[in-house]
Amino acid sequence: MATDTLTPERRADRSKQPRGGLFRAFWRWHFYAAFVVVPILLVLATTGLIYLLRFQLEPLMHADVMKVERPVGVSEYVPYEDQRAAVAKAYPDATIASMTEPKGDDRSTDFYLSLPDGSSRDAYVDPWTGEVLGDLNPDTTLSGMAVRLHADLMLGTKGDMVIELGACWAIVMALTGYYLFIRGRAARLRRKVSGAAGAAMRSRHALIGSAVGVSLLVLLVSGLPWTGFWGKQAQTMATHNSNSMWGTDPGAVSKPGSTLDESLPHSHAHEIPWAQGDKTVPESAKADKVSVANVDTAVAVADRAELQHPLTIALPADDKGVFSAISYAFHDPSREKTVHIDQYGGQAVGTYGYADYPVLAKVVSQGIGLHEGRSLGSVSFWAAALSCLMIIFMCVSGPLMWWRRRPRKSGSIAAPRGRMPMRGTPLLAVGIVALGVFLPFFGITLLIALLLDQLVLRRIPRLQTWFNVV
Repeated sequence: MATDTLTPERRADRSKQPRGGLFRAFWRWHFYAAFVVVPILLVLATTGLIYLLRFQLEPLMHADVMKVERPVGVSEYVPYEDQRAAVAKAYPDATIASMTEPKGDDRSTDFYLSLPDGSSRDAYVDPWTGEVLGDLNPDTTLSGMAVRLHADLMLGTKGDMVIELGACWAIVMALTGYYLFIRGRAARLRRKVSGAAGAAMRSRHALIGSAVGVSLLVLLVSGLPWTGFWGKQAQTMATHNSNSMWGTDPGAVSKPGSTLDESLPHSHAHEIPWAQGDKTVPESAKADKVSVANVDTAVAVADRAELQHPLTIALPADDKGVFSAISYAFHDPSREKTVHIDQYGGQAVGTYGYADYPVLAKVVSQGIGLHEGRSLGSVSFWAAALSCLMIIFMCVSGPLMWWRRRPRKSGSIAAPRGRMPMRGTPLLAVGIVALGVFLPFFGITLLIALLLDQLVLRRIPRLQTWFNVV
């Protein structure tokens, strides 16, 4: 049993706090979860804020290639096929994988290039003149680096697993935080009235946490579909359809080839609607050997299908490929839609959109729209931005509170002392098991933590003291 190293003042204060086993146990979970969650949430909130502001930041930082001026007397863009030809001429060794339409009359057209050495570039074209303005490496721009950190910490599969682990435990932190907020309000008020050291910071942490907690849960749950393990399983379940996924499919090969997320490069994967990323793509019917369709044909077919602009057009990768006109429907996920166009005949050979999604896929798509601050226009944008700022505050204020109350020279990290009263609260045990099944990474790591607690921490006195084991 750990020696009580609290000062008389802190011991007296502790005696005034709620004595319930749940309060102490939840506080302890909240404390230890922070070691995993805080650094991950700090990265996610910061990079999420940068990504949220990408349409404002990137044009300012790269105005020479992203910003254009409409010439006097000019009312129409240069045909996209002519713009593509200009890019092909300027980068003869590159493969043009896709084109994304300008997001406004003052923005350039974006062509994604794959280079022979395996690297990639975004080449920008003035849509009013057809002039190639230059290129950027999408992975090295501010928002590009933010996306890569936000996705997997730039560590690939291992980083993705760390993000998913942090997200799972952050859900637990949010839930336990609300319990602590409600049960500990009287003690916080007493400390604040008495002017106790750190009381003001603790009060602000609790108040802001109570305000951002629901938003944090929404962001975490809606972000899970992008994770490598949980998200992959959810995508398979949400988009599984025993019926023909293409509906009427004139001229398409029934047995498809690559999936839609393979049709676009990794750096542009976020431009594919989540519910469509795992869907397979039909092939062009090779009735003729010469392609009669081009980028403008794909845009025209997309317009007839009432896709929302701006569009991303994935170009055929080979003589069996199709043009894929993808509408991400930025402000309205219910209008997400993709049309595949035969490169030889120029007709639609497959259509898949929100109306075709199973119910679960529709729910996830709407959740992702909220996660990215785009579903409700400026309301969700500013709500997401404010949430990121408040999460950053929580990640900073939490460790500061611990630093101020930590005991000096005690041989302990001053973790709250408490054990989960599982025998007296069977519903709690059921809830924990259910959460562990729903969030496998949480369940697995929780089992590991419990085993370490029983087999290691409780058997080594120094560790028992250091971790404040009861």
